[in-house]
Amino acid sequence: MQRRRVTPHYTCVVSLIKSASTVSLLTLASRVTGLVRDLLMASTFGVSVMTDAFGVAFRIPNMLRRMFAEGAFSQAFVPVLAATRETEGEVATHALVSSVATVLVWVLILTCILGVVGAPVLVYMMAAGLLSKPQGFEAAVLMTRWMFPYIACMSLVALGAGVLNTWKKFAVPAATPVLLNVAMITAAWLGAPWFGRMGIEPIYAMAGGVMVGGVMQLAAIVLALRRLRLVPKIGLNWAAARTAWAQPATKRIAHLMVPALLGVSVAQISLLINTQIASHLATGSVSWLNSASLLMEFPTAMLGVALGVVLMPQLAAAKAAGDAEHFSQMIDWGLRLVVLLAVPAAVALVLFAQPLVAVLFHNGAFSERDVTQTTNALMGYGAGLLGLVAIKVLTPGYFASQNIRGPALIALAVLVITQCLNLLFVPLFAHAGLALAIGVGALINALWLLVGLLRSRTFVPSPGWGRFVLQVLLASALLALFLHWASTAVPWIGLHDQKFKRLLWLVCVVVSAVILYFAVTWATGLRLRQLLRR
Repeated sequence: MQRRRVTPHYTCVVSLIKSASTVSLLTLASRVTGLVRDLLMASTFGVSVMTDAFGVAFRIPNMLRRMFAEGAFSQAFVPVLAATRETEGEVATHALVSSVATVLVWVLILTCILGVVGAPVLVYMMAAGLLSKPQGFEAAVLMTRWMFPYIACMSLVALGAGVLNTWKKFAVPAATPVLLNVAMITAAWLGAPWFGRMGIEPIYAMAGGVMVGGVMQLAAIVLALRRLRLVPKIGLNWAAARTAWAQPATKRIAHLMVPALLGVSVAQISLLINTQIASHLATGSVSWLNSASLLMEFPTAMLGVALGVVLMPQLAAAKAAGDAEHFSQMIDWGLRLVVLLAVPAAVALVLFAQPLVAVLFHNGAFSERDVTQTTNALMGYGAGLLGLVAIKVLTPGYFASQNIRGPALIALAVLVITQCLNLLFVPLFAHAGLALAIGVGALINALWLLVGLLRSRTFVPSPGWGRFVLQVLLASALLALFLHWASTAVPWIGLHDQKFKRLLWLVCVVVSAVILYFAVTWATGLRLRQLLRR
């Protein structure tokens, strides 16, 4: 029997499929538990000035986490770490991790002190509209102080996750967000009633849940590093910090973080501006946007984040090895998966938004009006889903080459465009206009990044893209007709008192939609298995 010759590229693609599948499944678990968390919060607390206060307070450490920990730091650290491991070996890589961890700990200590002291300023910058609701502003300041050390936990988690991902151990970093959600679910389920009985505002229990979840995530990462004997040696004296800072690789990461921070900050500044605008709109606008954002993050995380996490160290290693062909093939593979899966997901979020929101959120204190307003925001996000997902695959193509300046400048230009769109959309669509502006901005950002990769010849598309796009568009058009019919054929809001029946209808429609989409793609000649193993 003739045996098939296994090429290194084929082996790598199989590894990418397995890794991306693992990250996607664990990310799904994270998003499902996050959905349970938000559903429980919506049912327990409803939509009020106190939930808006928590949303603002929670967004501050989350914004800083995305800017520094999972943003600028990861974008600068992972490519340098992967290149060091590829070219200098394990010993030099371990020394780099310890040096970076030492500098990071000292920076985090100072950041947390400043954050706790400056909490009123941060809340004012995030949501000045809360000043007209003194109880909400004071609660947001207090919860910000409680939760600010969360950024320290998550920064160290990002460092550990970067190391584990470079060693192709993707499972633990992808699973740790589940721990945060479990802690917050417990806080809403048990902590909030207990706080109420003690005469304390129940929403404060959620701030405690965030901190407990952050500590649990850090503990899980440390245990995973210990099993691999990769726990960094952190110097807690000033001499050790100075020695760590003097290392060339540490300075290289810091140098790369400057443009990376600009690029990531642009996205967070846009979010900050949107939250500020929402705080001046109708009460509940911040909560409506948060609920819609949660549903939008399902496809964004399962597709974009999973592929980005898996591709980054692989692309960095390919770039360090000088394998330009393999580098381009991995980007091509990732983009095809994005188009195949993100386009139908976007169709679903736009045309089937109300049933999704009604089934998942229309419970307890979450009213019919809240369903309508959240639906409008979700449709705005859905319009730009393809861009939001594609960015996660396109930016690693720049970062792996240690080109962080390009995406940063693009993001800066898109920030200006997004705020101009806010001027147009917010008067027309209120809070939903904010979501739509983000979606349209993401499409522009993704297209700009793609053009840059094509012009530099970093990415050379493989043959067959024209036929592939037509197959996806045909299947998505038929899917759109089906979902439009399903969204009007069932009284989704009217079935409020028949929750099981409404859920059963949702499951039937979603399963039918998935079968329809992939049946049409198969009938047009698109073979998913061949695509995955290209």
